[in-house]
Amino acid sequence: MISTNDMRPGQTLDIDGTLFTIVNYQHVKPGKGQAFVKTKLKNVKSGAVVDKTFRADEKVNLAVLDKREMQYLYGDDAGLVFMDNETYEQIHIDPEMLGDGVKFLKDGTICLVPMYDGTPVGAEMPLNVELEIVDTEPGMKGDRVSGALKPATVETNAVVQVPLFLDKGDRIKVDTRTGEYLSRA
Repeated sequence: MISTNDMRPGQTLDIDGTLFTIVNYQHVKPGKGQAFVKTKLKNVKSGAVVDKTFRADEKVNLAVLDKREMQYLYGDDAGLVFMDNETYEQIHIDPEMLGDGVKFLKDGTICLVPMYDGTPVGAEMPLNVELEIVDTEPGMKGDRVSGALKPATVETNAVVQVPLFLDKGDRIKVDTRTGEYLSRA
């Protein structure tokens, strides 16, 4: 249990058996009445953001998450299979926990998986991944126009907009949060 005065963005709270991550925190001290704490909380499982107000110095349950590095092995009907890098234990994770980044997931990718009471409650992709272009229109000599982009299919079958000069077989870095081309690898 922690006091609402000690809460900080990024912490995870257990409120009535549901896990919430603090997105925004504001301590308000009005001219009349008691001080209170306004927060924006993100539901760990559903991703929904809710506003919640607490009394100042109210006690709340702090959820202690064990973040583990896990390696992606393969996908099957039950979900995505990850292996704990320390214990070599394999677990299934729902693809929705990775959000849009799942389309850039390839074998061997290391992800950070927060665990609560031995159950995965999310998964964080690395900020960027290195992928190979498997299909794109060939670049023409002189295609060096700044800012011009073309679609390219990468090894995970995701389509990324890349500069005109890139060809099939080139390796690129892609931002997993936005799906944008970052640079050549």
